[in-house]
Amino acid sequence: MDKIINLLCAAVLAGTPLLLGTLGNILTSKAGNLNLGVEGMMFMGGVSGLMAAYCYEQWALAGQGASSGVTAALLSLGASFAAGGLGALIYAFLVVTLRANQNVTGLTLAIFGAGFANFFGEFMGIRAGGYVAVSQTVKNAFAGLRVSPLSDIPVLGRLLFQYNWVVYFALLAALLMAWFLGRTRMGLNLRAVGENPATADAAGINVTLYKYAATVIGGGVCGVGGMYMVMVTCSGVWVHNCVNGYGWLAVALVIFAAWSPLQALAASLIFGGLSVLRMYVSLGIPMQLYDMLPYAATVFVLVLTSLRQSRERSQPAGCGVNYFREDR
Repeated sequence: MDKIINLLCAAVLAGTPLLLGTLGNILTSKAGNLNLGVEGMMFMGGVSGLMAAYCYEQWALAGQGASSGVTAALLSLGASFAAGGLGALIYAFLVVTLRANQNVTGLTLAIFGAGFANFFGEFMGIRAGGYVAVSQTVKNAFAGLRVSPLSDIPVLGRLLFQYNWVVYFALLAALLMAWFLGRTRMGLNLRAVGENPATADAAGINVTLYKYAATVIGGGVCGVGGMYMVMVTCSGVWVHNCVNGYGWLAVALVIFAAWSPLQALAASLIFGGLSVLRMYVSLGIPMQLYDMLPYAATVFVLVLTSLRQSRERSQPAGCGVNYFREDR
């Protein structure tokens, strides 16, 4: 029983960056933009979040003052969101304004973001004397929370009330996005833009504004997922290629979750569990096969989804197609 609980807790922690990347891409897709550059935006958010926390600590040290873990965490959150949003803004300008091919632009963003992050990560490491890492104070700000007496409840306390704040941020983001898309006028307008931008435009909806806003905010959420990989998974130390394909898994999970923020919660938990399964379950297979499990499951999910296509589980009709007003 204890091993199952540990596996579930680890699955939540491992699935959080997947959830954030998936949510960001769902929001982007609802606006009709197919952004394959999630990996790049997560990289940009990861290195920017680390840089913000590290530079803040160096500034505090130079002023002979004590750094605050809460302040560093907030700066890291803001910087990662801004960096992911910047990558998405570049993408939006190319595909919305210049009407470039969405697939090619997304792949280019993925490559650009990885290069951007690895360059600045290595640059910071060289300037720091070998590698860059935040202090224990900042690491503690990303450690698991204890909410007494809730955290002390047997079983449920470990399963629900002992994670770091980014986990709860991701959960809140999923719930808010589901409410926004299904219960608000702006959310319904955004869905209309993604389904049929010409009709939405004729109804007086500012298609360009909605596409830009959803894409940039979605990119920011992806950036926070990258920050999680660096500050939590890698314990505040820059590791070359630290995102390690999670962005591509997030793209596949959008399909698995049927473009639903609530279903993304379950999808990220399942794939998070697969990514850490080797640490808790011994199947007597080589370690490399354990590492393949999330990607093999992704292929299986994509095949199964294509065989069971339905209107409710399909992507927005206008997704991947550039809108040109004069073509109406």
